[in-house]
Amino acid sequence: MTEASPWWTPRVHADRRPLLLARGRITERLRRRFADEDFVEVETAILQISPGNETHLHAFSTEAIGPDGTRLPLHLHTSPEFACKKLLAAGERRLFTFARVFRNRERGALHHPEFTMLEWYRAEAGYATLMDDCTAMLAAAAETAGTRTMTFRGVAADPFAAPERVTVAEAFDRLAGIDLLATVAPNGTTDRDGLVAAAQAAGIRTADDDTWSDVFSRVLVEKVEPALGVGRATFLTEYPAPEAALARKSPRDPRVSERFELFVCRVEVANGFGELTDPVEQRARFSADMAEKQRRYGETYPIDEDFLAALTIMPEAAGCALGFDRLVMLATGAPRIDAVLWTPVAERAPAAPLPASATACTQGQKRGGFR
Repeated sequence: MTEASPWWTPRVHADRRPLLLARGRITERLRRRFADEDFVEVETAILQISPGNETHLHAFSTEAIGPDGTRLPLHLHTSPEFACKKLLAAGERRLFTFARVFRNRERGALHHPEFTMLEWYRAEAGYATLMDDCTAMLAAAAETAGTRTMTFRGVAADPFAAPERVTVAEAFDRLAGIDLLATVAPNGTTDRDGLVAAAQAAGIRTADDDTWSDVFSRVLVEKVEPALGVGRATFLTEYPAPEAALARKSPRDPRVSERFELFVCRVEVANGFGELTDPVEQRARFSADMAEKQRRYGETYPIDEDFLAALTIMPEAAGCALGFDRLVMLATGAPRIDAVLWTPVAERAPAAPLPASATACTQGQKRGGFR
């Protein structure tokens, strides 16, 4: 899309329309799959007290003004996760939602400020079940789009092949020569200097003010992710406990968590958890993340106290967030995420209209045969 040819011009829309129609077919295919497994589709409020409490997620913020003039700060959610888990606490057992979500400071071939997150939750299920769900959805999306191969930037993957499953520790060892778990203690504390030394030995540049998480992310991006989802999908499993987010720790090894990410053609498509239901631990994680957000960005978001209260009665569950637009992009072979969005968000303010004299001149040129 360019200034000369915005998405709403008939020619550009005609080029994009087959991708958009495929998007609709994939949506309906996945809805049928959930219905066949007795899931209920839910709709969650977009405006929330807290948009999420991860360090590097940035929200769009506003306020609600009451009839009496009172003002309540609100945020457009970055995920429907908190609301979905409250519904699990309320008694739902299998639910899914195609949620419009909003993330500020994000835009590119794989990112858009407004996008669709497909989230689903299974009460009293293990997180490995979610990997089976994702595997089935990849095949369903490809079959519905009429493709045998998913591609992105010259990388291909077979959506019908059994995905590879590799732990984060295995991937760090195999692709970077780093013993990651040697830098994580059973209580969750980390050896920052040990990981820095290992990363530098692997050719990764580090900075004096890098945290353990900074170095972890740099190794992941530079050494690990380029090898994921090539030829077939990859599930990267057992994220280290410091990167657990809202996942519970593994009962097998407290240094890792029940968290996975799905990669296809080197693109992260989904993020799944065995859900943490301990409100004390979750509060501690949120507080630590918001302290880091304040240090890095000079801002924080409130903690949703209702969410923490709901965790006390939420059943054991597993949940997954899948970037639906990315799935459609891969299934259709689209080059960018905005190619599969019906109405992409504007990138800049519209240009001022031309003066009447300039408009008349331009129209005259067109009548004269200029292109």
